[in-house]
Amino acid sequence: MNKQEQVMLEFRQLFTKMAWLNRIKMEDQLRDHKPSEVHCLEYIGKHPDCNVTRLAEHFYMTRSAISKMTKKLLEKGLIKSYQKPDNKKEIYFQLTEQGKEIEHIHERLHLEFQERDAAVFASITDQQYDRMLTFIDSYSQHLDEHIKKIGRDE
Repeated sequence: MNKQEQVMLEFRQLFTKMAWLNRIKMEDQLRDHKPSEVHCLEYIGKHPDCNVTRLAEHFYMTRSAISKMTKKLLEKGLIKSYQKPDNKKEIYFQLTEQGKEIEHIHERLHLEFQERDAAVFASITDQQYDRMLTFIDSYSQHLDEHIKKIGRDE
C-alpha cells in the first residue's frame, strides 16, 4: 500500500470511528430526526435567507431531494417558509422554536464530542494544523473542480 492509499484508508477509518461513536449519543438525543435533517436544520439556523438552491449546493444534493426534506421539516414544525416582500417567487426557510431546540441539542453534542477529543488536539502545533488545513484545502479544491466538470457534463 502506498502512502496515498494509506492516508485515504486512515481518513475513512477515522471518520467511521468518529461517526460510530457520535451516532450513539446523536441517535439517543435526536432519535426522531435523520442526520440529514439535523444538518439541514443546522445550516438553516446559521444562514439567514436560506432557500432550496443554497441547501442543494451546500449538501451536493438535487433541488428535488432538498424540496422533499424541507417539506418533511415543514410538516414536523421544525422550519417555516417565508417570502420577501420584494421577491414573491423565491421561498426561504427559517427555524421554528422547535427547530432551534433540535439545533441547540446538536450543537451541545458537538461541543461534548470536542471535549472528548480535546486531549488529542491539545498536542498539535499551529504548524501541524496549518499543514493539515493546507492539504484539506488543496484536496477540496481538486474535488470541487471535478464536481464542476460533472455538473457541466450532465
